[in-house]
Amino acid sequence: MVTKKNAASFPSLLLKKGKIKEQFYLALKEMILNGQLKSGRKIPSSRTLSEMMSISRNSVLSGVERLIDEGYLMTKSGSGTYVTNTIPDEVIKIKSISVHKKPNSENNGNDLNPHMNVMKRVWDMTRPHAGNNMLFNIGVGCVDLFPYELWGRLLGRIWRQFRHQDWDLNEALGYKPLRSAICEYVRTTRGVNCSDKQIIILNGTQQAINLAAQVLLQKGDEVWLDEPGYDGALGAFTSVGATVRPVVSDQDGMDISYGIKHWPSAKMIFTSPSHQFPLGGTLSLSRRMALLDWASENKMWIFEDDYNSEFRYTGQPIQALQGLDKQQRVIYAGSFSKMMFPGFNLGFLVVPENLVESFKIAKYYADTRTSYLEQIILSTFISEGHYARHVRRVRKACYERQRVMIEAIQLHLPEIISAKPSDSGIHVVCWLSEEIDESYVIDQCRKVGLGAQPLSRYCQTPQTSQAILLGFAAHSPAEIVDGIKKLAQIFTC
Repeated sequence: MVTKKNAASFPSLLLKKGKIKEQFYLALKEMILNGQLKSGRKIPSSRTLSEMMSISRNSVLSGVERLIDEGYLMTKSGSGTYVTNTIPDEVIKIKSISVHKKPNSENNGNDLNPHMNVMKRVWDMTRPHAGNNMLFNIGVGCVDLFPYELWGRLLGRIWRQFRHQDWDLNEALGYKPLRSAICEYVRTTRGVNCSDKQIIILNGTQQAINLAAQVLLQKGDEVWLDEPGYDGALGAFTSVGATVRPVVSDQDGMDISYGIKHWPSAKMIFTSPSHQFPLGGTLSLSRRMALLDWASENKMWIFEDDYNSEFRYTGQPIQALQGLDKQQRVIYAGSFSKMMFPGFNLGFLVVPENLVESFKIAKYYADTRTSYLEQIILSTFISEGHYARHVRRVRKACYERQRVMIEAIQLHLPEIISAKPSDSGIHVVCWLSEEIDESYVIDQCRKVGLGAQPLSRYCQTPQTSQAILLGFAAHSPAEIVDGIKKLAQIFTC
């Protein structure tokens, strides 16, 4: 029993502003950590502490129980509560490595997959050049227009029903109602020819490329990639030992005749026919048919990255290459990340029927399955018509934002940058005048908080012309104009 004398000798607990039970817990924990309450010290009873501090007994009990749960206090039957002999914070402290002991870099390097050396060179060449929150970052959609409150309501409703869901619906291929919703959507909006059995839900486009590389490529296989082209694909194909061949692109997309002439033995062709990245060209119908015929005759695979299909502002929607394929040589990849919000990484693949089982196995051993809860919410978001309405709203806004950016460039940078509108996409390619150095512009952009990207980041070969890429979708018209004015000031200094 704690006597009044012992209780009086107990250190005073000074509570800060805030919820009393939280501040009591923090104050008592701090006294344990700083040594005021030594290991084995008995704690006064909850009734005594509440009287000493003039706070409710419930607040004391809450704090004491929490510290017991976390391992700072322990109870002894019939005796009371004591400070534990081993404080949790001391257990998890990691001793620092002596500065005199340095790892053997040569041995570490010998332990790595040889492909990592090649991948590191790709990383050094293509690593991101901007922070996540800079103005004009590319690859970011209309984050300000996403219906967050609606999404929150759907999340609340689904979470309340979550324990009643049939977990068997979330197999390695993905949540079946979501696969059915995606199947219906891409068939009606993109002309994709598929059934829901051919759809695999993934954690974004990058996982799709990695799985395709794992399933279909071997060391030494050749892959066509646009020049300039997507650096994520370059890294994924390099990781399996494939040889990536640059194929020139122009306003009509990838030059198929160039690829056939220079790299006729390729195993796979990676292409973004609806909106070539990063230049924005659309693969012409004649080149589409030539590519499909070549792939069919030579047993090659085509990976169609349709990452930007929703962001088309003028003209009729362009049918997916997969919908024109009669020989099932196309693996079609789609993504929701740019249309939704940052951190939402769900995507999907449509694979030929004879490849479904192989991709399913590869997906399972990659991460078993994709987040169940997010799949349910997205399935509801699509099936109730919210996604289609959101797409229409975003298209209208992006069309205006692109126009504002082009007009601002023409007004403030007419002699320095040449930029033209595109009928799709969420960034603008800004060609620099000959006397302007690309690297200098990028360095200056970083100093004023602009997330412009250099075109050279996406090139495997030296380019005769220099350009920077400016993203516009995530910013209001007023922000875009202010950003272009900042860019203009760089050239007037």
